[in-house]
Amino acid sequence: MSEIKVAIGDGFLESFAMIPRSKQKKVMEFVAKFRHNPRSGGINYEKINDTRDPNFRSVRVDQEYRGIVLSPESGNVYVLLWVDKHDAAYDWARRHRCGIHPTTGVLQLLAVQSATALSEAPGGFQPVVAPAPASTHQAPAPEHHPIRLVLDSLNESTLLRLGVPPDDFGRVRLLCTAEQLEAAESWLPREAFEALYLYAAGTPLAELIADFASPAPTEPVDTADFATALGKDASRQRFHVVENELELIEMLEAPLERWRVFLHPSQRRLVERHWGGPVRVLGGAGTGKTVVAMHRAEWLAQNVLAAGERLLFTTFTANLATDIGENLRKICSADLLQRIEVQHIDAWVHAYLRKQDYKLRIVYPGETGGDYERCWQRAQALIPAELGLPGSFYDEEWERVVLPQGLKTAEGYFVASRVGRGVALTRSQRTKIWPVFEEMRIQLALRKLMTLEDAIHEILAMLQRDGVGNAAYRCIVIDEGQDFGAEMLTLLRRLVTVQSDDLFIVGDGYQRIYQRKAVLGRCGIDIRGRGKKLRINYRTTEETRRFAVGVLTGLKVDDLDGGTDPIDGYVSLMHGEPPERRQFSTIDEEIAWLRESIEALQVEGLQTQDMCIVARTTSLVEGYASGLKRLGVGVKIVSRRQPDHRSVPGVRLATMHRVKGLEFKVVFVAGLNRGVVPLERALQSQDPVESELRVANERSLLHVAATRAVKRLFLSCSGSPSEYLETGPLLAHGRE
Repeated sequence: MSEIKVAIGDGFLESFAMIPRSKQKKVMEFVAKFRHNPRSGGINYEKINDTRDPNFRSVRVDQEYRGIVLSPESGNVYVLLWVDKHDAAYDWARRHRCGIHPTTGVLQLLAVQSATALSEAPGGFQPVVAPAPASTHQAPAPEHHPIRLVLDSLNESTLLRLGVPPDDFGRVRLLCTAEQLEAAESWLPREAFEALYLYAAGTPLAELIADFASPAPTEPVDTADFATALGKDASRQRFHVVENELELIEMLEAPLERWRVFLHPSQRRLVERHWGGPVRVLGGAGTGKTVVAMHRAEWLAQNVLAAGERLLFTTFTANLATDIGENLRKICSADLLQRIEVQHIDAWVHAYLRKQDYKLRIVYPGETGGDYERCWQRAQALIPAELGLPGSFYDEEWERVVLPQGLKTAEGYFVASRVGRGVALTRSQRTKIWPVFEEMRIQLALRKLMTLEDAIHEILAMLQRDGVGNAAYRCIVIDEGQDFGAEMLTLLRRLVTVQSDDLFIVGDGYQRIYQRKAVLGRCGIDIRGRGKKLRINYRTTEETRRFAVGVLTGLKVDDLDGGTDPIDGYVSLMHGEPPERRQFSTIDEEIAWLRESIEALQVEGLQTQDMCIVARTTSLVEGYASGLKRLGVGVKIVSRRQPDHRSVPGVRLATMHRVKGLEFKVVFVAGLNRGVVPLERALQSQDPVESELRVANERSLLHVAATRAVKRLFLSCSGSPSEYLETGPLLAHGRE
């Protein structure tokens, strides 16, 4: 007899999360007993009258609650599908059925709707005479093009491979508008709906087939073999076979953290396989890049690392590294965690130099009144007035050319690449400019200081001199790859041997907020044939995504390897309220409205720790925090180094930089005033190319801030609004 398999569907976890906490303990006790032995005599299975699925059974949790279980007549598979009060649970069972797709072999949860319900539904299906099918796919957005014209180009064989049940072909052929396609989410299997939606949004069919389609079956699919069906990637997007009691407890204690166990097939294909070399994964905000990176790290530690080998998981900022470390603890065993080192790149550099007993201290630009600024002021005294170049030119030249390339001599500067700089220089001009940078290096050396870039170049020289480095790690996983400079990526390439499964990089050029740019191939990282892309936004609503993408209109962004990364085909399948915009006369009015909004959201059932107020600068964040405190609102500023434990109450506040990588049910982007967003002083440059980069950076910051919102996004200003808010109406305080 084959082994009994007990699985939990994502719908069960969703419904479990809706049950009052006072009742959840009883459900947890039942589920533990069920997992241990679903055939126990103490479990009462009852048939459900009028259900379309003969394999559905009701199981008694207590006097009030019932679970709905898939319990096939033959085999050893049991799937927990739903839990609810008695009548509601039975109603759910009558509106659903499970089946194994005849082509893909995937276990699908299907909605059952009557003809009456279909005709009365929003966007109901009314036959429409459409033009002849298009011969080529024009990649239109769903909201701007007749859907039927697009979907008619998919033949029945393709629909089957994408997971559309044969019974639904007729209904798919009747989809004519964007609204009807969106309504189809209620009755199409998830993988089929996602594939059709992405195709209508412009995803090329070849990419869709690669990411969504199941291989053509070599033999007929057994539509009664539920055990095999549960093992399919697309099944694992919704159903998880529970291996042990500890895993079960962890799932039930955090039922809404779906990312722990449920991965989209396109994500799982990136995670659970051996790659012949470095992999680069692109994806817009909310597409699950960091989730993929964390699961990849867990898989590599489990399946690739040999005894004594280690994996480095690195990202660009301290608070992101802290959060990643916390989340890895949720999916990795203690043994695996011992083999995964999580550090942001600066911390890794500091730690390495300490091990080498290096005495120099690393300093950073922007530290007002600090040692770096004092050194730079001395160097600026040597600026040649006869060249007529502004002081900002020297800042930019130092940070964009000298430091990234590790230039230490005039000769090196004479031949250095200045790609991306808008002011051309002759050799004579470079000769007069170099003493400024030479003096900066002298001043740093006198104080036993060095920049981060110089520290990295020093480490590279050490590794080259000592002939070590490649054996430091077996694998490296890089999150937020778009923010890494060329010297950083070159160092990471040096720390791992060129081999299969060596580097895994995720990033998004549209979220580049630190003005660093690199080409992977020039850093020794060859991703040819291994560049992938995630397209589905799982975090934000489509309404929020549209606003956030609108902020980026016209931007041309790179793919981290010298090419371009078009933003078309990036969609969200969730819908909600459009972003709410508010304009006030004073910041005090704005803060009063924030308090009122927070209190109203609490009445709706949200907790304060589910909300975050985001502003452009640290001083603004501190101002909003103190203003809200005066009004009696509990607040907590997001720390750079401490994890944000959501069990701690208090409305979060963060700068646009600090909120990167986080998410909240409700986000208020406050202080969107003219001169603040974009930040006027951050745009100051007389180099036209640099000016474009800085404007792009400011737009990316607002894009990042807006895409932290899961359910609601609020945008507010006091005084004149930012130019980025001029695309929609602003509501004055007190007006609806």
